[in-house]
Amino acid sequence: MSIYQHFRKEEHAFIDQVLSWRELVLTQYSPKNTDFLDPREQEIVRQIIGNDLEIKVELFGGHSSSERKRAIVSPHYFIPEVDDFQLSLFQLNYPSKFVSIDHRKILGSLMSLGLKRSKFGDILTNGDQVQIVVAKEISDYIKMNLQAIGKATISIDEISFSTIITAEEIWYEQAITVSSLRLDVVLSAITNLSRQKVQVLIQSGVVKVNWKTIDQPAFECKEDDVLSVRGYGRSKLITIEGKTKKEKWRIIVGKQK
Repeated sequence: MSIYQHFRKEEHAFIDQVLSWRELVLTQYSPKNTDFLDPREQEIVRQIIGNDLEIKVELFGGHSSSERKRAIVSPHYFIPEVDDFQLSLFQLNYPSKFVSIDHRKILGSLMSLGLKRSKFGDILTNGDQVQIVVAKEISDYIKMNLQAIGKATISIDEISFSTIITAEEIWYEQAITVSSLRLDVVLSAITNLSRQKVQVLIQSGVVKVNWKTIDQPAFECKEDDVLSVRGYGRSKLITIEGKTKKEKWRIIVGKQK
């Protein structure tokens, strides 16, 4: 039985990467520290390595509630410490009375420095306080080059992880019925937008499924998929309960607030 049959086709390349990490650890008998993984990638790593008798995986992103985390794939005898994950936490200081910065502006400024998204973790905000978790190997580069977010001039302080901003993830559940599990149909029901408008949003590249941009309206949703639409928030397909007598799908979705 092929391992690939349990995953979507677009996830096969990442599966190959996880298998290469496994082979590296088994061959060299040393731990492998990965870049930051989104929650879906973390789940794939757990599924592939979780039941392995020779190696194990540990995940950490600065706090137990972190969304994006680095993984350490290692022999079973290796016990990783927090420092082994090689993380840095920065606080961004800016004149909050005069300008505002948000997640999208921070993300755009980091990407404009030529950094890959996999090199930094969560972007955390709490009122006027803004923090970012980054891979330690790029921390000096960020200190030297990140001087502005949008029109706001900033300064950066590296701070202790004991002061990291944390937020509890809450999903508000709702039962809905849909004619199919197509992405455009499911999102139309969740957002209360017309299917035609949802199709335009999907094709314009502002819709993500499991943190990956999907531009095909006919993409089929599955249980546990996390859906996000820029400007409309995030939702999750919690349960597919089955079909009704009228051959419609009854699903439980969660909306994040």
